[in-house]
Amino acid sequence: MTNEEIRSFLMEHADDNGFREFTTGLIPDTDPILGVRLPVLRELAKRLAKEDWRSYLAGASDETYEEIILQGFVIGYARAEIEELLTYAKTFIPKIHDWSVNDGFCSTFKIARKHRETVWDFLMQYRESESEFEQRVVAVMLMDHFLVDDYIDRVLTVWDSLKHEGYYCKMGVAWGIATAYAKFPEKTHAFLWDNHLDDFTYNKSIQKMLESYRVSDADKEVLRGMKRK
Repeated sequence: MTNEEIRSFLMEHADDNGFREFTTGLIPDTDPILGVRLPVLRELAKRLAKEDWRSYLAGASDETYEEIILQGFVIGYARAEIEELLTYAKTFIPKIHDWSVNDGFCSTFKIARKHRETVWDFLMQYRESESEFEQRVVAVMLMDHFLVDDYIDRVLTVWDSLKHEGYYCKMGVAWGIATAYAKFPEKTHAFLWDNHLDDFTYNKSIQKMLESYRVSDADKEVLRGMKRK
């Protein structure tokens, strides 16, 4: 599909019942939003990933939120060697301007689970980036694909090192730590006693644990007493 055909498809499937305004409220300060729902974008991305996706990505439009997130989905759905996909990911990541594109790309990049060490090495180049969302890519990608026995200690160490002052980076780290607590409560509990997190990120991590249905009531009672003043 050409960019013109894609834009026509997106306009045809834009939801006119207030969805654009609703999405704009959820994702402030991002690229222009047309108002196309994510399941529609994912279906289109799967279609593009089965066609000449390399040509599509080479000339894809960056004019709207939907056109950008579509690229992230296609990279996640495309079939190729991991090294090639990471080359496309490296071009795509600087285009991320909001949490939705960030998290949609990370969750879709499931091939990371088959090539964890290669993807780990790739992600570490963004560990000290000056970009808020490049650091959030690290935080969320580790949460989505690296919460396993062989990596949990390293993941906690990396989250502890992400120091961007941006709200969305901090929230990405907090979300990751809370998710880790549900899967590795003992290791994550020990981490909460010995870390370099700023107070905001630390307290948001505990808040998210308290909101989680995967954390026991007994653990929540302990966590309440661990919040920093």
